[in-house]
Amino acid sequence: MIDFKDRNVVVLGLGCSGLASAKLLNKLGAQVFISDKTDDAKQREYSCDLKKLSIDFELGKHTKTIIESADYLVISPGISYNCEAVEWARKKNIEVIGEIELGYQHCPAQIIAITGTNGKTTVTTLIGKILEKAGRDVFVLGNIGKPFSSCIDKIKDTDLISLEVSSFQLESIKEFRPKVSIILNFTPDHLDRYKNLGEYLKAKKRIFINQKKEDFLILNYADSRLRSLASETEAEVLYFGGGKSGFDESKFNPNQLAVLKVAEIFGIDLDICYKVFEEFTGIEHRLEFVSNINGIDFVNDSKATNIEATIWALENSIKPTILIAGGRDKGSDFAIISNILKNKVKSLVLFGESKTKIEDALNGLIKISTAKDIYEAVNLAFNQARKGDCVMLSPMCASFDMFSNYQERGRIFKGIVNNLKSSCRVAR
Repeated sequence: MIDFKDRNVVVLGLGCSGLASAKLLNKLGAQVFISDKTDDAKQREYSCDLKKLSIDFELGKHTKTIIESADYLVISPGISYNCEAVEWARKKNIEVIGEIELGYQHCPAQIIAITGTNGKTTVTTLIGKILEKAGRDVFVLGNIGKPFSSCIDKIKDTDLISLEVSSFQLESIKEFRPKVSIILNFTPDHLDRYKNLGEYLKAKKRIFINQKKEDFLILNYADSRLRSLASETEAEVLYFGGGKSGFDESKFNPNQLAVLKVAEIFGIDLDICYKVFEEFTGIEHRLEFVSNINGIDFVNDSKATNIEATIWALENSIKPTILIAGGRDKGSDFAIISNILKNKVKSLVLFGESKTKIEDALNGLIKISTAKDIYEAVNLAFNQARKGDCVMLSPMCASFDMFSNYQERGRIFKGIVNNLKSSCRVAR
């Protein structure tokens, strides 16, 4: 365990993870400074909390001399491990860790860590629900929206942690060792951050690098790349999917099969799992029904930040769809969506930085419209839709060109839809 008392610690990035890190470090007695290259309304809002705790900070820049004077550098998930500020620290042999590692260093409880390209939030949530229903005290934390570090002072050694971890967060771990690690799936994503798929997979594999023979690694047997990872770990390997889960796989989706393997490890009655699956209505921003206006369904799938997530959403849509997509490109090949687009989508409305790239990749397949922002996109989609159709926001892209995260994008979409519904009532 790192003793941070009286040590100079610079936290890079003032988002929710950076703020949680700064608060925890402050409680641990560190001399904390937080630095963020951005200076906008969200950062200024977070900085109010720092002022109350007398934590010094800077916005709109990273000061080299401040970073080089640190004993430790703690980076937020959105900060690349290869960025200039991190390089300054490395050249001075300053130890660099992430918020997940910081939380782990001071967490007394066993951790179930979940990663994968898609489905992480759903599985993390379901694991939390089955553990809770089984009478266990559990915290659901991580990339799901509540930083790991934000709850450390509340966690007991008898608790369990269901922790969603992204490849970005795994880049900066050191000793992080979950009792159970899960890799759900692996498809192209984040190729704006990683040079190739091999580099992306290398980041995902870090979830099990510190596990020992008494730990568990759960892999998707249906994915040959993941299946082959069994030879790279000391942990006991369990599989789901591909006929290897030990359950009737025709009755469950892959996310549920992964959850059942966790229940098996912790001795949880399967009837509890079945009950949770039956009651589960989904998570916010993932195929979330918002409203029906004049016979047209509006669905918020803002969490679909890659093409495969949007393909999955369309495969599960039973109505003709007007698809709203776009945002910050992550190095994606948008032509991949061509087949399902032709079969499921009536028209495509694009907005954000990537709209031209998407339009070029899909031009001629279906009707395509472009909008200057999400407000215009929703109105264009509504005007094109007819009774019995579905207007779905499933962006295929990151949100950071126009929004602070996919949650903000989804909330704004829902607000636009609800305002649209109110104006339609007035018009009547």
